Amino acid sequence: MRRVRKPGEAPIVGVIYNPRSHGNLRGDFDSSLYPNVVSAQPHSLAQLTMAMSEFAENGIHLLVICGGDGTIRDVLTCGLEIFGDDWPAIAVLPRGKTNALAVDLAIPRNWGLQHALAALDNGKRVYRCPMKVTSVSEQRKQVAGFILGAGAFTKATRAGQRAHKLGAFGSTVVGVTGMWALMQFMFAARGNAWRQGARIRIGLGSTDGPMGHSGKGDPSMRQLLFASTLERFPVGIRPFGALKTGLKLAVVDQISRRTALIIPMVLMGKLKCRLRQRGIHQLVTTQFSLSIDDQFILDGEAFPSGDYRIGEGPEVVFIVP
Repeated sequence: MRRVRKPGEAPIVGVIYNPRSHGNLRGDFDSSLYPNVVSAQPHSLAQLTMAMSEFAENGIHLLVICGGDGTIRDVLTCGLEIFGDDWPAIAVLPRGKTNALAVDLAIPRNWGLQHALAALDNGKRVYRCPMKVTSVSEQRKQVAGFILGAGAFTKATRAGQRAHKLGAFGSTVVGVTGMWALMQFMFAARGNAWRQGARIRIGLGSTDGPMGHSGKGDPSMRQLLFASTLERFPVGIRPFGALKTGLKLAVVDQISRRTALIIPMVLMGKLKCRLRQRGIHQLVTTQFSLSIDDQFILDGEAFPSGDYRIGEGPEVVFIVP
């Protein structure tokens, strides 16, 4: 059981610092300037688990994650068994290449440890449930994260990683890879990998009812799958339309080139009519199963093909400005 902080008591703070994150390469982080703050720089999941366990034993009131979305994914994954449903408050210092969670929480890039400590008492709180992804073949293997994608999303992520090497980061990468994907949708032949997508079966809810299909293209294929529990996304896109809360899905069948032309309007939330008939699905579900013959991406990391179940993980409170 997490220790409750008494009135006037100085908070106990644990910091997970990833020196490999893009924004931490300068190595200018020093937590020794602050009392009751202990930091760890784990170089493996085993070391991360050990650090998180020590934080739990010390009864921390605030967990600070200094890194990008991949670091947050690893921390949340390790914390599933350590904290269960009783997490300390979390503050995110965005130091990654894209920082999608920080965009959702409206955390500025220059937010530092001193800002997070001040916000613990004077800032706001935002509640989010990360997705919990469980491998059906490996029942005990679970990972947690906020953005899951497959099909063209996997290819876009790889393109984004190439853009990183060219010096593009943040919302710029989202815009560049999004435009490249749209061009592939509009001009590539049906056999092109971007338009072909991946062989995907989706079962919705606790009954695992098969998700509907528009009849566009091969019914066993989906051009793109995107799932998240976040509510705001880079460059103002709205992949789920008017849907905001909960576990949301956006799925694209093998759409026509003509339908591809309306995707920018869909992403900006300006077109809502007859989307399902055109092969674009937006919905909320309590959970869903995913059977896929290709890799999928969770917060920037590729995971192998197979059978998975995705649901909402524990509710976590984030400290924000």
